[in-house]
Amino acid sequence: MGIYQKFVLPHLVHLACGQRPMQRQRAKVVPQAEGLVLEVGMGSGHNLPFYDSTAVTAVLGIEPAAEMLDKATASTRSAAVTLHRLRAIGEQIPLADRSVDTVVFTFTLCTIPDTGPALAEVVRVLRPGGRMLFCEHGLAPDANVRGWQRRLNPLWQRLAGGCNLDRDIPAMIGAAGFDMERMETMYLPGWKPASFNYWGCARPRS
Repeated sequence: MGIYQKFVLPHLVHLACGQRPMQRQRAKVVPQAEGLVLEVGMGSGHNLPFYDSTAVTAVLGIEPAAEMLDKATASTRSAAVTLHRLRAIGEQIPLADRSVDTVVFTFTLCTIPDTGPALAEVVRVLRPGGRMLFCEHGLAPDANVRGWQRRLNPLWQRLAGGCNLDRDIPAMIGAAGFDMERMETMYLPGWKPASFNYWGCARPRS
């Protein structure tokens, strides 16, 4: 791992993911979590202040990057919910079948290398009646913006730690066996190729 990936990139990701528009989006989604929660790609812990401690029994936060888990230490100290951090990847979730009530993805599906197996793992670990809450940036509805997303994506991936600008979030969720219960979309303030946001709730098909 190079100096950029080990020391520079985690700091940039922490700053980028903590911007006010993204925090406002987290505040729309994360408080809906309940029961035992699995957060996939917890990063540096930006979601932790938004969990409802009266509804959540504990949060299991998985994150593959040790550098991001280290950055989450300060957030962990002030968290109002019980948090267990696990170094793991979304494609191999180290939990038993049907063991969690809610799964939370926020600005994570853009970066997971293989989203199909990761979402299949979510289906596996969710209890019957469980929900997946999500808030993600992805493929824009405007042809001009989509064109820029696709042209810039190869360079963006290298600079942003594998993040993709142009993933079709609803299509990915549907292909993995989820029914969309609710979804909203909008451009967040900022650079348009990275600012089209999808958020909502989905459940595995029965």
